Amino acid sequence: MKEYALIGYPLTHSFSEKYFTDKFVAEHIPDSVYKLYELPEIADFPKFLKAHPQLKGLNVTIPYKESVISFLDELDEEAAKIGAVNVIKFSGGKTKGFNSDYQGFKQSLESFYPDYKQARALVFGAGGAAKAVFAALNHLNIPYQVVTRHRQPGQLHYEDITPEIIAAHALLINTTPLGTYPNTQTCMPIPYEAIAEQHYLYDLVYNPAETLFLKKGRETGAKIKNGYEMLCRQAEVAWQIWNA
Repeated sequence: MKEYALIGYPLTHSFSEKYFTDKFVAEHIPDSVYKLYELPEIADFPKFLKAHPQLKGLNVTIPYKESVISFLDELDEEAAKIGAVNVIKFSGGKTKGFNSDYQGFKQSLESFYPDYKQARALVFGAGGAAKAVFAALNHLNIPYQVVTRHRQPGQLHYEDITPEIIAAHALLINTTPLGTYPNTQTCMPIPYEAIAEQHYLYDLVYNPAETLFLKKGRETGAKIKNGYEMLCRQAEVAWQIWNA
């Protein structure tokens, strides 16, 4: 039996197990299973690997996309540039980290925002998921500003976000877990009244299908998209990596 899995904490929101289970059935892939494993601490990772020697591929999600890197034997060049890993391949007794998030997001954004070459973006969050978004935006030559809870050089704080800043950035991207099930009544503290029809809101969260962030945008006439397509696209890239 070939085992694939996802690690992170918590994982109550994840659709990955269903996605791959459905894939195995639809594509008649035999002797394969995909499971979810919650790791309360990334320090438990070596123990986890010893307990699951049959693993063929592993996904990594919040909050371990950056911290897992120090436990890996090798790192793909693109993942090293990004500074985050969401795919781990096992080969010859070694682990190698990859990042399929940036490809999944880039492909999804291109289909969602046809005029992306004219875009300016605000990216909320600066964690492992955000790093993949930064890589995709750089690849697409979309200028962006990063917004975080803690003041950092070169970044904006939520308190800095004025209606004028919102109006000047047509693309708003949430990379934080805010709004994720079961905490669905949370969202970034920004002036939502400044969002208008010319705005595109992209939320990496996909459970629920419409976060409070997206709901507020939809109510002002903005175009909205959740992260489910990104999940599917990055999952297919991960599958290619595991089986290359």
